[in-house]
Amino acid sequence: MKIRALEETDLEFIHQLNNEYSIMSYWFEEPYESLSELKYLYEKHLTDDDERRFVIEDDGILAGIVELVEINYIHRNCEIQIIVQPEFNGRGYAKFAFRECLSYAFDILNMHKVYLYVDTDNEKAAHIYKKSGFTIEGTLKEQFYTKGEYQDAYLMGLLKRNWHRGD
Repeated sequence: MKIRALEETDLEFIHQLNNEYSIMSYWFEEPYESLSELKYLYEKHLTDDDERRFVIEDDGILAGIVELVEINYIHRNCEIQIIVQPEFNGRGYAKFAFRECLSYAFDILNMHKVYLYVDTDNEKAAHIYKKSGFTIEGTLKEQFYTKGEYQDAYLMGLLKRNWHRGD
């Protein structure tokens, strides 16, 4: 199991993830993106310093994606996002990829804080994030529109000094 930089050859896989309603609703995003648009965005952001995108891979099989976005080098913070294909749930992929990506954020990019947003109804994800050291910093009321209604979201954060590499 490993994470590696997103390559252009991975875009068909990402396209499938980005168009799956059950997955994208947890990212508070519309499950609509053409492959052409995805290729354009890949080319556009290829040399950007404000994001890092990794695929989760196991023996050549793609299991998901983990990303650092909105990287801010002045305030030294960024947002983390993760998707694991449903058939890979419960097998440690999310925990592994999350740990590796946090290591990248703190040890390589020297981030001070990593944050994320999670639906308050997504108790399983919030539990996983808490086990990784994240704490709820606030509740954003009706922050995102998904599944036909407005959803509350937790803003969760992890400071570098509170991060435990081996957990």
